[in-house]
Amino acid sequence: MKRLGSRRQLGALVGAVVLVGAGGWFAGTQVRSPADAAASRNAPKAGPVTVEVERRSLTATVVATGTVAFTSPRPLSLAGSVGTGAVTSPAGEGAEQRVTKAPVAGTKVKEGDVLMTVNGRPVLALAGPVPMYRAMGPGATGDDVKQLQKALRRLGFDPGSAGGTFGQATATAVTNWYRNKGYEAQQPSAEDQQQLGQLQQAVSSAQEALLTTRSGSAGDGSGTGAGTGTGTGGKASTGTETGAGTGTGAETGDEANAGTRTDAQSSTDRQVQAIQLRSAQRSLDMANSALSSFQATYGTKVPAGEVVFFPELPVRLDKVTVKTGDAPSGPVGTVTGSELLVEAAVPGEDAELLRRGMPVEVTTTGGEKVKGKVEAIGSAAASGTTGGDGEAATGATSEGGGTGAADASDGAADTDATGTSGTDGASGTSGPGPVQLRISIPDPGPLAGQAEASVKVTIEVGASDGKVLTVPLAAIRTSADGKARVQVERDGGVRDVSVTVGLSAAGLVEVKPTGGALEQGDKVVVGK
Repeated sequence: MKRLGSRRQLGALVGAVVLVGAGGWFAGTQVRSPADAAASRNAPKAGPVTVEVERRSLTATVVATGTVAFTSPRPLSLAGSVGTGAVTSPAGEGAEQRVTKAPVAGTKVKEGDVLMTVNGRPVLALAGPVPMYRAMGPGATGDDVKQLQKALRRLGFDPGSAGGTFGQATATAVTNWYRNKGYEAQQPSAEDQQQLGQLQQAVSSAQEALLTTRSGSAGDGSGTGAGTGTGTGGKASTGTETGAGTGTGAETGDEANAGTRTDAQSSTDRQVQAIQLRSAQRSLDMANSALSSFQATYGTKVPAGEVVFFPELPVRLDKVTVKTGDAPSGPVGTVTGSELLVEAAVPGEDAELLRRGMPVEVTTTGGEKVKGKVEAIGSAAASGTTGGDGEAATGATSEGGGTGAADASDGAADTDATGTSGTDGASGTSGPGPVQLRISIPDPGPLAGQAEASVKVTIEVGASDGKVLTVPLAAIRTSADGKARVQVERDGGVRDVSVTVGLSAAGLVEVKPTGGALEQGDKVVVGK
């Protein structure tokens, strides 16, 4: 029994020793000297940051956010007043124009349609490059008259000759066209009629004055020479002179002087009468000329405010800025073409990558895709015209950088190449601003009815020829001689390998070794 108790005591002692040793070991691992603590806080030894070389296909794209819009937006305004009701009369009636039927946004306008009405008069749409700028009526000539005549002929109303002179046949065609639309063509106003009457009265008065002057001249001529006679003999005349102007006896000196004065007065009277006749004739000629000129423009007219010429039809009424009762001064709305387009802007550094005709993928917010193409770039896109192939575009977001070989190898110093330098080579200023981009959409598909909607625009600007060696853009360095190179970690050190760079996309750039080996899996330095 004593031996068994001794063994138990020995086991307890050994266990206690083990526990004490384990506690000491644990405490020793948790307690560090000040030197050990300071050493643990020091940064690890610096070394290069590397990335493996990959073999993959590259596709460079420019990505932007665009807005769906209709083609060819332009303001809509009237060139002047409409007809009857818009001309100020002596009584002051109809002095102001008021919209009596406003245009409706979204309406498709064809040639000959009524856009709106003002004071009950129609505002009609016609096709033609010359804008409406004046009233057209009898006697008017010009390119605007010619395009009016061509439009009337297209609508089925024969204007006679389309030579650009507003004649009676054109007036008849205008009258028939208005009547077909349910309106009366503009006829001479009350003021015109009053002016015509005044001119006719002026002609009558001038004719009357001329006849009166001639009649007076004829009466004066019948007594000419009645007091001129010659005496016979030396006897003084004792009576008055006869109507024939003959007398008996010799004339006295006073009588001879009287005869001389009579002759001079008669000559002056004849000169005055001739001047009066010429003046009366001139007055009549002027009155006839004024009447003829006015009559040449008197008749059916097209007021300046009743026709709007559009370069192309049909158009779409996009926005309307007037309502019934408003005065139609200034723009009354905006019209566009009926086709859809996408407007976008891209960053200046992507400008050189875009060209007209490049295919575009347009993605809606719902993920639906539509095909398009670059139609205009830069100022051409902003002005609505078609730009040249060499015009640069603006870029909003570049997916893949879009830098090429020239970008990566540019520079004289041995610095990290991160893409383009951000300098505009033409002007020498940094950070070229965004450039407008217009994208045509041949088949709108899911974009139909989505005007002003935001979409994603993706333009492919290049692709590699299959799988190629690629490295991050940060791995490209430029030597003092202008050659590109990468630093490869190999055999415990770093070696330079000369390369030529190609397409870049998504932060990667295609490389081909020209001095030294470079293979997939090699590690290139991108930082330190």
